[in-house]
Amino acid sequence: MQAVSAWRPAVPGVAEVFHARFDRHAYPMHTHETWTLLIVDDGAIRYDLDRSEHGAVGTTVTLLPPDVPHDGQSATDGGFRKRVVYLDRAVLGDALIGTSAGRPEFRDPLLRTRLDQLHSVLAGPETLEAESRLAFVAERLRGHLGVPEPTGSAPPRLAAELRDLLDSRVKAGVTLQETSESLFAHPTHLVRSFTRAFGLPPHAYLMGRRIATARALLLAGRRPAEVAIEAGFFDQAHLNRHFVRHVGVSPGRYARPPGNPSAPGGHLQVWNSTTRPLDGGSKDSSTPTMRS
Repeated sequence: MQAVSAWRPAVPGVAEVFHARFDRHAYPMHTHETWTLLIVDDGAIRYDLDRSEHGAVGTTVTLLPPDVPHDGQSATDGGFRKRVVYLDRAVLGDALIGTSAGRPEFRDPLLRTRLDQLHSVLAGPETLEAESRLAFVAERLRGHLGVPEPTGSAPPRLAAELRDLLDSRVKAGVTLQETSESLFAHPTHLVRSFTRAFGLPPHAYLMGRRIATARALLLAGRRPAEVAIEAGFFDQAHLNRHFVRHVGVSPGRYARPPGNPSAPGGHLQVWNSTTRPLDGGSKDSSTPTMRS
């Protein structure tokens, strides 16, 4: 039995995403031009890397460097299920190839959580969130490989400039790489600065702005399919998913006044709760606020 899903998301730095379930498949000795970032969700994998035997199980994160030969096969009778992100060489840099080849497994629950969260968004169109989560994963990996995390205070000006940039690009969106280059700040420092200043990460703020735009357009009588594109969503299904999550009802049911559920142009009160943090920590437990 085997099941494979592979795609290349529109996320800078990600060459390929590969999800697979294998019972008996064994990889021959081979190399990759990319960094191979692997987690195992079921079973275990035994592999040889740089003439040494290693293993990958669910509690570890495995990082295989570019150009270093390795193979792979199930270490148990039941096979294995894995998720892999192949990262462009520049994400970590060639200077770390020798360092990572000597110790490719990391027992780091926070890194494992961040990588799981990254996979959860790589299949969707939220490029800014995926970029942000990848930046924190890469930062954690660099720490394991001996590269210190960026330090420095988080000036309010930087957060305000990023908010202005997001406000100007609600429909078109913006990548984390673009914001980093435009504001001359390291990606993770940029995200931390914004989150510290405004209480939520940039991608969540941008999504909130798009939802607010969609609500205004719906109340003006626009159709959900038109609203999706005008508010910056990938398509109507993308709008529906996030609208229900934020507002509690679908866009089609939203703009209806009390007592006339078939007519457009109404008012609705909904509960809105906070978003889980980018750094893999626990969800904010603050009391939800009533918004209209």
